[in-house]
Amino acid sequence: MFQRLRRQRKLGRAKPGDGSALKDLRWWQTLTRTQFALDPDHGAGREASYIVDVRYLATELEGGRIAEGVRHAPIAFYRDGRQLHIANSPVAFEVPGGTVEVAIGSYGLSRMHLVPSDDGPATTLRPHPRSLEGLRARFGRRHPGASRLLGALAIVVLLIGVVLMLPQAAELITSIPPVAERVGAFTSPIQLPAWLNVTVTVAGVLAAVERALTLRNHWLIDAETTWTSFV
Repeated sequence: MFQRLRRQRKLGRAKPGDGSALKDLRWWQTLTRTQFALDPDHGAGREASYIVDVRYLATELEGGRIAEGVRHAPIAFYRDGRQLHIANSPVAFEVPGGTVEVAIGSYGLSRMHLVPSDDGPATTLRPHPRSLEGLRARFGRRHPGASRLLGALAIVVLLIGVVLMLPQAAELITSIPPVAERVGAFTSPIQLPAWLNVTVTVAGVLAAVERALTLRNHWLIDAETTWTSFV
């Protein structure tokens, strides 16, 4: 029930597009733009092809419209090459046979999935071969062993970040005067030297990017990257 209500709210965030033609992804846009495709599926009653175009640096819509002087929306949804919807993240787009859910996190995409109408397992849309996600997927197909190792290392790095984050979060919370008066101030027992703190931070960012490129997200594993986006 909660999932359905949340999905309905996301569907309402999609605004009408202008019908313009989709522009292909260029190599120099690799760090700022990505595209994912949903192919036709006659079994699901989906005859058209759909593309989700994401521009990470685009200005958010104002009242559902592109701001004056801005050329692109953060998320644009295309059917057979024509713009159907524009939106801010997170958003959902209804298609025959299901719903496409899109969300942008701090380090890239956190959601780009088709959720079937029968509430079956969600599937990831197909990344553009020239996008970072497409290049990462090709690496995974060509080097599956190295790909799994890279994914496992990312999990380890982020879990270490979670362990280091918890006492720091407790110290931050108990530094608030009303909290300190009730429970006392807490000093984190973990005090890293500057060089190690920088190393852990850089490793955490790389691990978070790896997770985003493979569209993996877990409330615990990725908690440290979610926390750092608020502090």
